Amino acid sequence: MIAFKEWARVCRALEHGEQVLMFRKGGIHEGREGFSFKHEAFYLFPTHFHSKAEHLKVQDGVSQPEWKIGDEVEITSFAHLEWARTLTDWQQVCQLDDYHIYTEKCLRERFDWTFKELSGQSIHCALARVVRLDVPHRFRYEKSHGGCRSWVEIPERSNPADKWAGEQVIDPVMFGKINADVHLRLGI
Repeated sequence: MIAFKEWARVCRALEHGEQVLMFRKGGIHEGREGFSFKHEAFYLFPTHFHSKAEHLKVQDGVSQPEWKIGDEVEITSFAHLEWARTLTDWQQVCQLDDYHIYTEKCLRERFDWTFKELSGQSIHCALARVVRLDVPHRFRYEKSHGGCRSWVEIPERSNPADKWAGEQVIDPVMFGKINADVHLRLGI
């Protein structure tokens, strides 16, 4: 089972419809090919790695330390990818401000960041249908979940029937309107 690591506060925003878009530049462990939204369905793995409250428009809580080996992780949602693309025009990124909780400074840093073969002046953006799980998925944090990586493998669920069972966060009709509006704003 695959999970996408994202700041815990952003996972909560996705689970409550405060945010509908995901943005990623990539991490050191992404390899030569760099980051891509390469999975169509994935769990949202809440992390505190690199998390900075000042990089979010919403401030609601104390910063948490990153997981330690053996901690119990609780995953409460998963996502089905609707579409993903790489944005190379900063103005396009700015047009999407209503659909996420990142500050402009945070996204600009990601947009401009360069590491090895990862080029600057771009950011990956994705729209996904997020579902809150009926039964949270709990497991122990392992070393393989750590570090600067976006995708991690997590243990299978004990009850296969619980794997994807849950309620979609945003009503399908509203989701369709959001998708259309984002396409309009991006000019695609």
